[in-house]
Amino acid sequence: MAIGPTTPIPQPRRLPFLGNIPDVNPENSLDSFASLAEKHGEIFRLQLGQASIVIISTRALVDEVCNEERFQKRPNFVQAEIREGTHDGLFTAELEEPNWGIAHRVLMPAFGPMSIRDMFDEMKDVSTQLALKWARQGPQNRINPPDDFTRLALDTIALCSMGFRFNSFYSEKPHPFISSMGEFLTECGRRSQRIPLPSLFYRSQNKEFYRHIDVLRETAETVLKERTAGNGSERKDLLTAMLKGRDSQTGEKMSDSSIIDNLITFLIAGHETTSGTLSYAMYRLLKNPDCYRKVQQEVDEVIGKGPITVQHMQKLPYITAVIREALRLDSPISVIGVQAKEDTLLAGKYPVTKKDNITCLLSKSHLDPAVFEDPLTFKPERMLDENFNKLPKNSWKPFGNGLRGCIGRPFAWQEAVLTMAMIFQNFNFVLADNNYELRHKQTLTIKPDGFYMRAILRDGLDPVKLEHRLSGSEAAPDAKRTSQDSAVRKNGESQGEQGQSMTILYGSNSGTCESMAQRLAFDAASHGYKVSTLDCMDAAMEKLPSGEPIVVITASYEGHPPDNAAHFVSWIESIKDKAALNGSSYAVFGCGHHDWSQTFHRIPKLVDTKLGEIGAKRLVELSLANAAGEDLFVAFETWEDNVLWPALNKLKASTVSDVTEEPEIVPLKVHVSNTRTSILRQNVEDGTVVASKLLTADGEPRKKHIEIRLPPGTSYRAGDYLAVLPINPKETVQRAMRRFGLPWDANIRIEGAGIRLPTNELVSANSILSDYVELAQPATKRNILALADATDREEERKVLKQLATDGYDADILAKRVSVLDLLETYPTIDLPMGRFLSMLPPMRIRQYSVSSSPLEDPSVASITFSLVSGGARSGQGKYKGVASSYLDSLEIGDGLRVSVRPSHAAFHLPPTAEKTPLILIAAGTGIAPFRGFIQERAAMIKSGRKLAPAVLYHGCREPARDDLYARELRELEDIGVVTVKRTFSRTPDMSGGCKYVQDALWADRRRFHELWLQGAQLYVCGSRRVSHEVEKVAKSIQQEAAKLDGGHLSDEDAKKWWDELRNVRYATDVFD
Repeated sequence: MAIGPTTPIPQPRRLPFLGNIPDVNPENSLDSFASLAEKHGEIFRLQLGQASIVIISTRALVDEVCNEERFQKRPNFVQAEIREGTHDGLFTAELEEPNWGIAHRVLMPAFGPMSIRDMFDEMKDVSTQLALKWARQGPQNRINPPDDFTRLALDTIALCSMGFRFNSFYSEKPHPFISSMGEFLTECGRRSQRIPLPSLFYRSQNKEFYRHIDVLRETAETVLKERTAGNGSERKDLLTAMLKGRDSQTGEKMSDSSIIDNLITFLIAGHETTSGTLSYAMYRLLKNPDCYRKVQQEVDEVIGKGPITVQHMQKLPYITAVIREALRLDSPISVIGVQAKEDTLLAGKYPVTKKDNITCLLSKSHLDPAVFEDPLTFKPERMLDENFNKLPKNSWKPFGNGLRGCIGRPFAWQEAVLTMAMIFQNFNFVLADNNYELRHKQTLTIKPDGFYMRAILRDGLDPVKLEHRLSGSEAAPDAKRTSQDSAVRKNGESQGEQGQSMTILYGSNSGTCESMAQRLAFDAASHGYKVSTLDCMDAAMEKLPSGEPIVVITASYEGHPPDNAAHFVSWIESIKDKAALNGSSYAVFGCGHHDWSQTFHRIPKLVDTKLGEIGAKRLVELSLANAAGEDLFVAFETWEDNVLWPALNKLKASTVSDVTEEPEIVPLKVHVSNTRTSILRQNVEDGTVVASKLLTADGEPRKKHIEIRLPPGTSYRAGDYLAVLPINPKETVQRAMRRFGLPWDANIRIEGAGIRLPTNELVSANSILSDYVELAQPATKRNILALADATDREEERKVLKQLATDGYDADILAKRVSVLDLLETYPTIDLPMGRFLSMLPPMRIRQYSVSSSPLEDPSVASITFSLVSGGARSGQGKYKGVASSYLDSLEIGDGLRVSVRPSHAAFHLPPTAEKTPLILIAAGTGIAPFRGFIQERAAMIKSGRKLAPAVLYHGCREPARDDLYARELRELEDIGVVTVKRTFSRTPDMSGGCKYVQDALWADRRRFHELWLQGAQLYVCGSRRVSHEVEKVAKSIQQEAAKLDGGHLSDEDAKKWWDELRNVRYATDVFD
């Protein structure tokens, strides 16, 4: 061993007999390794059974162990299990085994440039099958990319390597080889992490394991026998190379057994990695519209509308960069295993022996902030050839290292580039679930889990036209396609029908704008319009109609488009042709919040302006709603009734003669029955409450902590949100049931369309009122006028009409009076239940900051919330917050519907925890995300890492009454995780005279400025008032510092300084 001072390698506490096996999740060991790397830093050791594993996670250490003079590759634990089926094939052989050397030298020429080019036509054949499948399934079909790309990659490697067709796109039932391969690989993963018990305990699993191996080997042997019998003997593929080739060193040929081993190896390794790479690339592009647009522009400029040829493969540098960057962020094979040839020191200080298994954790080293700026951000530009070639050595290792690197890299690369080019030439894509956030499924490799998208044909293609284009039988125009070609979809209906059709598009993250679009579509029939398209904005990219009005309803999120509108916005921004949308007409309604003053309504304004600039005709002036000052649904309905429909009716009157003078409401018909059923529709999954506790003293407003076991496969980061689909309070539901005279077990059947309720099936009335509609939503003016029409008492009619006009803001909106409140106040109103349901918006999810860290337990997330309750402003009994009362009612073991939603990228811990101090400012339950931050820091410090300081300023009312997590934070203060400074608004004498957090911040301004100069990150979570007050103090501190340095910082300059640092040095999360 090298001589010198040594540093022990950190290791989690070991258990007798088990070692560190409990520290590793057998279903997702990579997540466990990444979590342990966060805790322990660049290197740590695990004892798994009899094996000692050293895991490294920085580029510098990976670079060191890639030195083949000191280290050599050894099959890892999973590969050792795969070896049961592939023996000494290329992927699983030991370096010194003769068959590895023979196969490697025989096959290297077969993977040369000319051989790979010769495989292009067969690769294109299989890619064409994929494209035609997507086209024939239609634009609404939910595609699972990992599944279809697995079929693509498996069929491609089978066809190109051995002339065998699995025909995966033509059969619902997979070939037995495919099924057995999947089961074999899954079991290999399980076997590598078994508790070391006698084989007797695993008898049935072992029997199935070897049965699957028999299927793999029998299939490969059948292919080999057919070829040796003369079938396909003229082919020049990998199987031919193995049969006829001789080792350049020994002159030996490969044995039949070795050929079978490597046929199976090619199918396993060749399909898993390529399918994962393509899936991750698609996910990243769908989440990054500007990159998506650049890929499509490159394809349009290089290939145009004609057939793709092998010559195009070297002319697509941006696609190449996209694949490289996708592999950096999510390498399907995320570890490399090596061993030292002799005992040595890593980084000159960490002792390792030649028996230690050293694992390079690429999922961390590829994110090393010392190499990659903004390492978690998808930036293909950093992987363009010039930048890629400047990267430090061994920064990017998805294909392994040196002599044992992936022999099939050129094959996989051509296949991936071809597939990306073909699908982007002919399709646009949108996420099927716009709120989907990446999670991984691990087998031999990793792939996205639960990822679905939709494929929409471009250029007015249909499946038949696409088939002609791909085969080269379609006459391609001389000019290349430009980004604005096919911008307008021609309406195929007759002129008489054109004026009555309309398109409704929405951009929505939380569901508010989507609900508005649904409402507009529901109302359209009563105004004589037929909705030809109701979809997210991204689905309309390159497909905007002419000859019919387009209504766009969209929000703006800190100046960025909603997730399902970002590609549409990128597309219209890229259009240069001022007449691209001639013949189209449009109206835009926008939602926003004035707290984001710099970006207030940026996206609705951009869409409205840009559509007009590129030729579309504006039907009405842009309308904007401000969530801070008005109810969005009320604002939308007022715009719909007073602005949009009059303009659309005028447009219709100019094109058709049969104009409906008085809109007729199309009611929902409700039939009462007695069989119960329950239906839920939301992008959430089942979680379970595992802990719950009250955080405040008796007599204080209730603040609670609950812990939720997340749906399988869900991951999160400290600072993220947990979205909860709530249920209306039982008391409110009972009020509605009583008002409509429904027994508790009544069932209803809803007949109708255009509204988000289960239709044409029996559903429990209680379920509909509990789960599907917002009963507490303030009544709109239209709702109130409809109620006025439904009463036969003239006095009540007059009162209701007055409430819908002059009295609306003060008596309805300010008091949050709901339709149900009005029905109870005026019992003579005769309103059918169907009409009542059609007035209510659908139930929306609520988001809560996660108050835990995945380093504590990645499968459990906690939230911290206040119960919203009190006398109803409407005077109708007691008001209960929908989500908080629902969460308050949950007990341990109860299920609920949840999903993780990412917070803004800036509202996460910095990657350089050792160097970046933290300043955390919260009031009340605003402490939630910071508890997660502090919990994460605690895990790191307990594992031996030395972190930069952190200070938490927390606003409370009174000690021992509502100082949340006081005991827990005191214990963490004692070990140096954080310094806590509380303020008590009721007893400021107990917090140094500071009543609120901003007072404490000013009193502590010297320390604040000192940390700021050290590069501190500032985070604020609380009400808008807290955020504004912190901003004032921060600017005052900066002005005072400038004065002490002999300078001057004006109020205007201080504001500019602050604004420029937003989401750079400070981030806020405001929740009111």
